[in-house]
Amino acid sequence: MEDIEKHLGIKAWAEEDRPREKLLLKGKTALSDAELIAILIGSGSRDETAVELSKRILSAASNNLNQLGKMSIVDLQKFKGIGEAKAISIAAALELGRRRKETEAVKRVKITASSVVFENMREVMEDLPHEEFWVLLLNRGNQILERVNISKGGVSQTVVDSKIIFKMAIDKLASSIILCHNHPSGNLKPSDADIQLTKKLKEAGRILDLPILDHLIFADNTYFSFADEGLL
Repeated sequence: MEDIEKHLGIKAWAEEDRPREKLLLKGKTALSDAELIAILIGSGSRDETAVELSKRILSAASNNLNQLGKMSIVDLQKFKGIGEAKAISIAAALELGRRRKETEAVKRVKITASSVVFENMREVMEDLPHEEFWVLLLNRGNQILERVNISKGGVSQTVVDSKIIFKMAIDKLASSIILCHNHPSGNLKPSDADIQLTKKLKEAGRILDLPILDHLIFADNTYFSFADEGLL
C-alpha cells in the first residue's frame, strides 16, 4: 500500500497536498522549496512525483538554493525526468529570484564596513562560474550611487581597464570607489595580479582624487577585504 501511495500522481493527492492547490489555499509561503520547484516542472516521471523529483534535485544541491542556482542546464538534465524545457524553467526561476534581490539591494546603502559591501554584492557574485569585476561608485556620504560591471572573463581571470573605471566614476560624479571581483575556484587569497592591479588603481585614484576605499574578493559564501587586511 505504501509503494502505491508513494508513486501516485499529484492529481490523486488530497487537494491541500497538491502544490498548485496548496498555494491557492494556503498561500505561497506555506509551500516548501521542493513544492515550489514541483510547480515549475509540472510533472515527474513514471517512478516518482514532481515533488519527489524536486526533493532529489534539492538533495543533490545540499538542500541549498544557492547551490542549486550554480547548476547549469546540462547539470539539471542529468536528473531522470528533467528535460531541457524543465531545466530551463528551473534556471529561469532562480535567475529571477537572484535579480529580484539584486534590484532590492540597489538602494542608497551607506558603506560603513566591508561586511556591508559583501551583503550588498553577494547576490551578484556568488553563483558565477566565471570571473567578473565590479565597482561600487560612492558619493561623499559613502552611499552607493551605482554598481557597475566592468568586465567578465574566464574561470581564472578577467581583464580590467582602469580608464573605464575612472571615466564611469567621473561621469557619475562619484567621490570614491570600491572594487569587487570573484574567484570561482573558491580560493580567497589575492593573486599577485590582484595585488598589482589594486596598487595601480589606488595610485590612479589618488591622482584623480577618487580614492579606492577597498577591494573585495568573493569566493563561495565569504570574502577577502584588502582594507581589512591592511593592503590598501
